[in-house]
Amino acid sequence: MAQEDTATLNLNNGSDPIELPVLSGTMGPDVIDIRKLHAQSGLFTYDPGFLSTASNNSSITFIDGDEGILLYRGYPIEQLALHCDFIDVCYLLLQGELPMPEQKSEFDHAIKNHSMLHEQLVRFYSGFRRDAHPMAVMVGVVGALSAFYHDALNISDPVHREQSAFRLIAKLPTITAMAYKYNIGQPFVYPQNHLSYAENFLHMMFSVPTEKYEANPVIVRALDRILILHADHEQNASTSTVRLAGSSGANPFACVSAGISCLWGPAHGGANEACLRMLEEIGDVSRIDEFIQRAKNKEDNYRLMGFGHRVYKNMDPRAKLMRETCHEVLNELGLHNDRLFKLALQLEKIALEDDYFISRKLYPNVDFYSGIVQRALGIPTSMFTAIFAMARTVGWVAQWSEMVSDPDYKIGRPRQLYTGPVMRDIPISFSQK
Repeated sequence: MAQEDTATLNLNNGSDPIELPVLSGTMGPDVIDIRKLHAQSGLFTYDPGFLSTASNNSSITFIDGDEGILLYRGYPIEQLALHCDFIDVCYLLLQGELPMPEQKSEFDHAIKNHSMLHEQLVRFYSGFRRDAHPMAVMVGVVGALSAFYHDALNISDPVHREQSAFRLIAKLPTITAMAYKYNIGQPFVYPQNHLSYAENFLHMMFSVPTEKYEANPVIVRALDRILILHADHEQNASTSTVRLAGSSGANPFACVSAGISCLWGPAHGGANEACLRMLEEIGDVSRIDEFIQRAKNKEDNYRLMGFGHRVYKNMDPRAKLMRETCHEVLNELGLHNDRLFKLALQLEKIALEDDYFISRKLYPNVDFYSGIVQRALGIPTSMFTAIFAMARTVGWVAQWSEMVSDPDYKIGRPRQLYTGPVMRDIPISFSQK
């Protein structure tokens, strides 16, 4: 950060103007530093949803929603998705640079060394109902990790932070796959360290003891790309939740569990699950126009899921990549004639050509395509957000570690605009009871 200028705030109360520093990062809008505003003026700022407020500085991820740009440590997401695998991206987010071959080998080995769960933790699953949502299971199991891996919870120690990061990244696929297996009543499948990250997850999800399982390379690559595209996304709701929880000094397992809880919301990580439910509701290509007209009707609160994005006012760069992956998977598996897939492709075509969607920049987003891809892979809709959490864990951990190592970090404490009753006394009739 560098101070490039100042902003002057003039109040209509006769007080002197207030000079506020204007800080510049390496990319993106400058920010007005208001940390001393209350001390100088007695005022707070009001910004519901933090739409115009930078809560921290970060060197991890950059987004320009108007231009449709997403960078991890300066690298465009398009290049990373085409030329790297998920382990490359994990190393990049945590260490700041892409790994050299020897560094990648060491990092990959370190991750795989932590892929198993403590056997007593595995028994936790039996305490959940079989029909429990996988996200409910993950919130509980991830939060419980600190009860089993408490040998590296000194958040002030960089070695402890790295150890916890490795454990979280390594164990989330195992935890996620076990949530699925428990839900469907199949035996747990333990990780295989000779497999890649994505291949190992598919093995734990879909293999059974009675048959040999070999993942289709096209499917492995599709899942790997899903993980890369969801690895981090700047200061979104769940990442902000992880940072806020971490600002109190909470352990990283508790912080990631809090992030999973936030991600579960349908407006956040649950959006791709909501997209598939929308397609099921439409049901058939012949009904598309009916639902599009409902979406256009201002008096109808119905909205099509999977179109538009709060951040991107241009095409989401992740959506372009996921669209390519979607068609690769459909071609590989011969699913273009599937009812829901035909419906989704027709809905996509209309949205990309209809002036209503184009003028409002309601492009199909990454959730629209990732839901289609995951369904094609045989993943049930209840698992979509769980896989999102598995991918986002590395981003959460990188953001948490960056915050904890920042000497200027403080416990989060948002202010409020109070609108309740002014101070008043309890009525005499009540106090005499």
